[in-house]
Amino acid sequence: MATRILLAPGFWLGAWAWDEVAPDLRRRGNEVVALTLPGLDEADPDRLSATLECQAQAVIDAVPAGETVVLVAHSGGAAPAYLAIDRAPELFRRAIYVDSAPLPNGFVINSALDVAAREWVLPEWPELESAGNSLAGLDEAVLARFRERAVPEPASVAAAPLRLSDSTARLTIPTTVICSSMTADVVKKLRDNGDAALFAELARIDAEYVDLPTGHWPMWSKPKELAELIHTIANR
Repeated sequence: MATRILLAPGFWLGAWAWDEVAPDLRRRGNEVVALTLPGLDEADPDRLSATLECQAQAVIDAVPAGETVVLVAHSGGAAPAYLAIDRAPELFRRAIYVDSAPLPNGFVINSALDVAAREWVLPEWPELESAGNSLAGLDEAVLARFRERAVPEPASVAAAPLRLSDSTARLTIPTTVICSSMTADVVKKLRDNGDAALFAELARIDAEYVDLPTGHWPMWSKPKELAELIHTIANR
């Protein structure tokens, strides 16, 4: 039976972000669905009312009845992905985080977002990089496509705290972190030292760490290598 894989993109992105990875995974025999999460479809007039909860429900709803899937989440997509796993751990046979991590309860991705703002527009490149989002491996054509297709992230998602249950079932889901803009060794040190809230939940999970040296968007800078990694991990 083919492995079912769900691909959840990060902030400002839709299913199109996986256009180079998803076909490669399908050629390898996997059944793949790339998601556009609620709030990221620019044609949806109600998109700015999206929440982490409705994004998580969209992930859950994408799992076929009676099946389990491998869930792949990039960047900010980790928040609704982990919330989905918390709500319905029985649906997910493995979680793969691409240059991200399962986030701890109460974590806010952009706590500095103006409370009056309704959306978070894709920042200028220097601002993104100064926040730790490496653009390594992305040429001008890729950056232009990113800028053209990016959809502002609803503030109701970007500035909302992640609210997880008291259940520990989510901690038992096999988890892999693909480390791109930071090495696996750095991520593990930050996890162990408690120096970064982003990695606090990893201290509670027996996760695997895999290096894929590049920038924050490996689906564009190293799509073949990322697809191969996802395929290998998902089919264990």
